[in-house]
Amino acid sequence: MNTEILFLGKKFKNPIIPASGTFGFGYEFHEFYDINILGSISLKGTTKDARYGNPLPRIAECPSGLINAIGLQNPGVKSVIEEEIPRLSKVYHDLVIANVGGHSIAEYVETVEQFNSCDKVFAVELNISCPNVQGGGMAFGTNEDTAYELVKAVKAVCRKPLIVKLSPNVTDIVSLAKSVERAGADAVSLINTMLGMRIDLKTGTPILSIKKGGYSGPGIFPVALRMVYDVAHSVSIPVIGMGGIRSAYDVIEMMYAGASLVMVGAENLIDPFACKKIIDDLPRVMKELKIEKLEEIIRRTK
Repeated sequence: MNTEILFLGKKFKNPIIPASGTFGFGYEFHEFYDINILGSISLKGTTKDARYGNPLPRIAECPSGLINAIGLQNPGVKSVIEEEIPRLSKVYHDLVIANVGGHSIAEYVETVEQFNSCDKVFAVELNISCPNVQGGGMAFGTNEDTAYELVKAVKAVCRKPLIVKLSPNVTDIVSLAKSVERAGADAVSLINTMLGMRIDLKTGTPILSIKKGGYSGPGIFPVALRMVYDVAHSVSIPVIGMGGIRSAYDVIEMMYAGASLVMVGAENLIDPFACKKIIDDLPRVMKELKIEKLEEIIRRTK
């Protein structure tokens, strides 16, 4: 069974990538298994300056998933490049994807520029869809014109493949995908979390400090699958699919919908061995479904 995928000129040993924000900077998971089996790693969302994130509480459990309002907590791009990535390089030998967030176009541009000289980074994933950041984030990803201007400005300075992460919290995700494609995106990834909330029945107040947050987990899988299908059949650039992935079967289904690579998110928070289990099980599931080569099933569904 051949699990290799050619994506933006790079050969991936398999399509499985831990999604940004659910795998830290990667090296922590080396304590559980050899993370070199991963297709790549999308690093924790990084901003120009260090960010604490939102006040506690910022996690709320819910059926079939969880809601988070972490708020892109990270040590800032300088520390990521000088400390976090070198630490990861000691235990993970392949290239990674940097995930970038920001409050303004200028902040996004400056952060992306700093990753240009980082040889460990294969591509930049531009997060224009985070629903739990005050300012920036989803503010850029729910308006076609704003998204276009941001991606165009970043593309002008980015010397690596540019992946744009799309928000499901829009009326028409296809139009948004087409807009960032016109602006120069080399690929899109979707979906980011859906906007949700929980209320504490003892107090009658929202559980999260900022009231609303990003809902992720298996409950969003059908929505993610539909959006990946719609986008993959409407743009000419590659698509990375994510949202509720738990098994090798989910991976295959997402690839039939049009995803070239598949990111695993919330499941890493439930089971640190999630990606390993999926990778180990892929050949068996491919054999069961009579799939010889994973690349051959991408966008097969009409």
